[in-house]
Formats: sequence, structure tokens, C-alpha cells
Amino acid sequence: MNPDWQQFLTQQGAIFNADLVQHFGDASAELNAAAQGAALCDLGQFGTLRASGEGAQSFLQNMLSSDINEVSASRAQLSSLNSPKGRMLATMLIWRNGDDYLLQLPRALCEPMRKKLGMYVLRAKVKISDASNEIVSLGLSGENAREILGKQFGELPQLPFGCTDTGPAGVLKFSDTRFQVSTSAQLAPALWQSFSQHMQQVGSVCWDWLNIRAGLPVILPQTQEQFVPQMVNFELLGGVNFKKGCYPGQEIVARMQYLGKLKRRMYLAHIDVDSGEAPQPGDELFSAEMDGQASGMIANASPAPGGGYDMLAVMQTSSRESQTVHWKSLRGEALQFLPPPYPLPQG
Repeated sequence: MNPDWQQFLTQQGAIFNADLVQHFGDASAELNAAAQGAALCDLGQFGTLRASGEGAQSFLQNMLSSDINEVSASRAQLSSLNSPKGRMLATMLIWRNGDDYLLQLPRALCEPMRKKLGMYVLRAKVKISDASNEIVSLGLSGENAREILGKQFGELPQLPFGCTDTGPAGVLKFSDTRFQVSTSAQLAPALWQSFSQHMQQVGSVCWDWLNIRAGLPVILPQTQEQFVPQMVNFELLGGVNFKKGCYPGQEIVARMQYLGKLKRRMYLAHIDVDSGEAPQPGDELFSAEMDGQASGMIANASPAPGGGYDMLAVMQTSSRESQTVHWKSLRGEALQFLPPPYPLPQG
């Protein structure tokens, strides 16, 4: 994290752990604000890679699962970098910054993915650099988020994953009640102070929870190479294009779409935990039909308002439909499945 930005947040009352804002003094109230009110969050759990140079577009088109040609000054996109076996190494949110492409992904994966992409650059006229300390991203959530941003920046994106570049900052829309603002570390404090007059400052876990409730998966170090994109509903979220050319893992991803039967799918679930141990990404899930073998895995998990944890769980579809699913073992707590945030394919 940019040290000046971290110092500013500390002055605002932020409590840090490993350069990540845990909370601003009342984690429970902050989760409630994220669920029911207006919340302002530093997105320091994410970092940003910058792809620059005249060959950036074609390079990313040949490396990532989405159609990079559709990323524009007004349109952002989800995408993934996959292994040759079609397994996800990283999920990312991509938007334009002038002629450059910005790739937002978990900060822990920024340097490994920068090196990974760098291995493929060869003679391409592209540079992959880490811009995480240059760019600060803020998350705004709540019924008044659009009004607050409109007063600050004027016209805002109309569609999900639409974006506008106001000069001082870029605004990206996730939904009518959730936006991301990306700006420089120098301009971020003034924006934060303006927004915080109308919104409650909250820890990063609140944004993680909002992502989970929206059904937006984030691949973390614990879950790398565990899922093909369709297992985490990435084709439903626009993160996979089946008409573009080749990219690492493309043949397997396409075969799964057209020739295979997807046996695992990602679902939204809740768990009440009494042990004091928190569910984690990468934890295995079990159901009786699998005869001792894991039937699924947690992709993302976060404390939920009111207690317990919400999660995105990648499950055998047969287990989801007919079995009780348990955390870590058949004796573990049972998952309570919640209505999906978007329609899932039947069968």
C-alpha cells in the first residue's frame, strides 16, 4: 500500500493488519452499514497491474479468457488468466486508462501474475508493470452512492461494468448501488473526505462480503488452479468469450462448454460457526454421496451481518440438489444455500 495513503487512513481511524484495513473501530456496525446503509471502503486487498505499449491489446487478447477488444473507455470487463489445463490462476477486473489497460486482482497475486505474464511477452511491444502504489481504488455502496458520485463527478455509467474517466478519477459501476472509484494516491484523500461526510467508513471485509453476495468470485492463492472458469460462473459474468482466438487453456474451457457436462457450479451459501474457527477459501466441503471424497470447495468467505459467514461454494451440482453439504467433514456445520444473485443454468 502507498505509505502516504496508509498514513492518511490511519489518521481517519483505520485499524490495519498486514497493510489491510480491518475496520474503523466497530466491525459489526460496519457490516450492517454495508448491508443496509451507505459504506465507503478502501480496496487495498486488490492491486493493479498496468499493461502499456502498442502491443498491449493483442497481447492481453492472446493471454486472457475474455474479449479484450471489447474493453473501452466506457466499458470494463471481468477476465481470467488460466493454466494450459484451463484452471484459473487469477481473476481480474480490466478497464482502460488512456492507451493502457489496468488489471485489478488480489494484491497477493500481483507480483506472481506480473512475472507470469512477463514470461510470455517475448518480442511483443508491451510492458507489464505493478501500479498498485500509484492507484487507489475506493468502493462505495448504498442507495445514495449514485447521488453522491453524481454530485462529485457529474454523468455516471448507466450499465453494469460501465465506466467513465473524469480526469481526476475513473468511476466503474457494478450495480445501481455499488461503484468503484480509482484515482491517484495524491487525490484519494480529498475524495475520501468528501465521500465520508455521507457514508460510513468500513473495513475491506465489507467489500469482500458485497462481492460474495453479488456472486463475483475472486481467485486467491489458496484456490489457484482449482476451478475452470465455468465452475465459478465466469461465463455467466462475461469473463469468458467463446468466439475469440486461442489463449492458455482455451481448448479445455471450450470443450467443457460445448462437449462436456459441467458437474460443479458455484453457489451462494451461509454457515453458522460455533467453533470460533472461520471458514477459509480452499476449505473442502463434503456430502454423503461422495463416499468420503470432497464434493466441493469454498472459493470465497466473509463474516456476514448478523453473525455467521457467507460464502461462494463450488459444489457438485448433484450434492447441491439432493444432499446436505458440510464444512470440512461430514460432521462439520451444514451449509444453508441462499437464492443465487443471478440465474443459473438448469440441468
